[in-house]
Amino acid sequence: MPYMIYSDQYGQFGTMGQPDQGKILSPALCRAGRGFLDWTQGDLADRSGVSRSTIRDYEGDRHEVHRSTEAQLRRAFEEGGLAFVTVEDGCVAICPKDRKTASD
Repeated sequence: MPYMIYSDQYGQFGTMGQPDQGKILSPALCRAGRGFLDWTQGDLADRSGVSRSTIRDYEGDRHEVHRSTEAQLRRAFEEGGLAFVTVEDGCVAICPKDRKTASD
């Protein structure tokens, strides 16, 4: 049955699986987020539920993280007071959620 090679699990032609979505949280942005919040890797691990060794390896560009791990890290940063924003060229940046104005 060679036709199965070219069809997905529902009998449709094309590739199987979910569409490839780029990651928002890069290793550099993860380090920057921790620095912004003055967190250690251990602090981020405690707040996110991700092991410190996974955070260390990801920030050191030793391996990628799964989307679910990225979501846990992002949630910890967001609960810590950071917001992820997309700037003009499509890059992602971080900023505080609650900005105080000079008059506050």
